[in-house]
Amino acid sequence: MPKTHVIVFANEKGGTGKSTTAVHVAIALAAKGARVACIDLDHRQRTLGRYLDNREATVTRAGIDLPCPRHETGDGRADGNFPGLFQEFTQGYDFLVIDTPGRDDPAARIAAALADTLVTPMNDSFVDFDLIGQVDPETFKVTRPSFYSELIWDARKARAREDGTTIDWVVLRNRLQYLEARNMRRVSEALDQLARRVGFRIIPGLGERVIYRELFPKGLTLLDAKAFGGMGLSHVAARQELREMMAALALPEVAMPLFAE
Repeated sequence: MPKTHVIVFANEKGGTGKSTTAVHVAIALAAKGARVACIDLDHRQRTLGRYLDNREATVTRAGIDLPCPRHETGDGRADGNFPGLFQEFTQGYDFLVIDTPGRDDPAARIAAALADTLVTPMNDSFVDFDLIGQVDPETFKVTRPSFYSELIWDARKARAREDGTTIDWVVLRNRLQYLEARNMRRVSEALDQLARRVGFRIIPGLGERVIYRELFPKGLTLLDAKAFGGMGLSHVAARQELREMMAALALPEVAMPLFAE
C-alpha cells in the first residue's frame, strides 16, 4: 500500500484561518480523486468537523454529488482516541488532513511530530509572527525563534532520527493586507530571516474574503462551482488563489485528473 501523506494544520494562536484552509485543502485533494480522511482534534470548537457535517447535509438535502472526505473528531484526551484514528486513517487513504486546536495541546504536539507536511497559517502581522519568532522593536530584525519554533525544530530532529523522514514545514501567509505595504514588507523580511534560520517554507494562502464565512453553513468550498449556480468575480479570484496555494504546497501527486470543473 502507498504511504498515506499526513498534512497537519497547527498554530497555537486562533483566528488564523487554520480550519478554513484545512477544509479547502482536503476538498481540493478529494476533488482531484484522491482518497482523503480528516481528523479534527479541536473537540471544543470542531470547525473542520462541523464544516464537513454541513457538507454531508447539503449533499443529502440538495441531492448533489460533492466529494466528502471521511472525518472523525478527537476526544481531547492525550491518551484518548487519536492514536486509533490515526492508525485507521493511514490505511487505504492517500492523504490524512489533521486540524489541531488553536492552543497548546498534547495531541496537537503528537500530530505535528507525525506530519509529512506541517502547515502553520498566520495572518500578516507581527502579532501572529510572535508565535514563531521575536523581533527587535526598532530594527524589526529577528532576535530569536520562539518556543513554538523550537518545539517544531525538536520534533523534526526527532522524526529524522526515528525514521529518516523530513517534515516539510510550511508557513502559510493568510489574509495579506495589500494596503499596509510597509508593515507587509517588514513581516516578509522577518519571515525570510527566520525561514533561513529554522528551515520552513513560506507560501501565500487565502485572502480576507466574506465568501469563506458564507460557505460554512452549507459546507461548500470554492471548488464546488456546480453547487453555486454562478460565480462572481470575487469567487473566481478566490478560487484562483486556492489553486495557487495548492500548487505551492507541493503535495505528492496522485495519478488523478486535475480539478473537476
